[in-house]
Amino acid sequence: MASHRRPRQPSRARTYVLTGAAATAVALSAQVSAHAAPAKPNKDEVKAQVDKLLEEQEQAAEKYNGAKERSDQLRKQADQLQDQIARGQEQLTELTSGLAAVAADEYRQGSLDPSVRLMLSSDPDKYLDQASSFDQAASTQADTLKSMEDQQRRLEQQKREAATVLAELDGQTQALNNAKSTVQSKLQETQRLLATLSAADRAEIVRGTDGSASRSATRVDPTTLPAASGAAKVAVDAALRKQGADYIWGASGPNTFDCSGLMVWAYAQAGVSLPRTSQEQATVGTNVGTDWHNAQPGDLVIYKADRGHVGMYIGNGLVVHAPKANDVVKVMKVDAISINIIRRV
Repeated sequence: MASHRRPRQPSRARTYVLTGAAATAVALSAQVSAHAAPAKPNKDEVKAQVDKLLEEQEQAAEKYNGAKERSDQLRKQADQLQDQIARGQEQLTELTSGLAAVAADEYRQGSLDPSVRLMLSSDPDKYLDQASSFDQAASTQADTLKSMEDQQRRLEQQKREAATVLAELDGQTQALNNAKSTVQSKLQETQRLLATLSAADRAEIVRGTDGSASRSATRVDPTTLPAASGAAKVAVDAALRKQGADYIWGASGPNTFDCSGLMVWAYAQAGVSLPRTSQEQATVGTNVGTDWHNAQPGDLVIYKADRGHVGMYIGNGLVVHAPKANDVVKVMKVDAISINIIRRV
């Protein structure tokens, strides 16, 4: 008679092992999926990121320009104060030496009152001469003491001013370094993103869609533009001569520029001094409003809500500007970017 055996059931331990192995396999699979290389961004995604980075870079560059301008002013002020302190200390030393000589003379003469010494003189005429000299010397000594006190007060005030200036200079230096680090970080990230694209796609993104011409475009001929006059004409002509010059953040000529640096350099050719940043340039001269139809050649057109970009109106609905990193000084449509304010220098 055949025996019927019950199929052998897997042990509980074996079941745990198999179940654990399956769970591990699932977990490893999930980890591999999680650590798989992310999808490569397409051109439009890269462009959006690059545009954002370049805008942030320009903001940081203008902060750098402002911090550098203030640092230069503070450094000059500190040098002047240090010179004043050195000269004042020399004057105080001379006054102190003069009083020391008088004190030494009195010591040599003994403690006898000077008027008594003069009265004991055997020569009356000499007595009168010496009495007059004594009065004059006493008056001079009093004046010297007063001068010393005044000089000491001035020195203390100058030292306090110098300490304040140097403390602010330290702060500006830190702000300068922070802004510089931010700019460099944004530019490095921009280059990393652009490197993921083909050469053709990179060129298209760098060229931009703001109505500006490419690097190889024909320059705008100044003779085709409305005539300017005075300092504005000199500035417009100077800026247009720099078409094709590289954009370099923090540069204000004569061969490379950032946006506000181009304005500073161009107007300097006309003997006009402009502040260094686009934000400060938005406060100079006369307010022309925001309608570019009211602009005249030479007007500064300030862009964006943060006033972080500036160009110079040249007529015919165009501005010349230094747009961004990896680009050059060129012309664009005046309203290609949101206008914040227009200023007539």
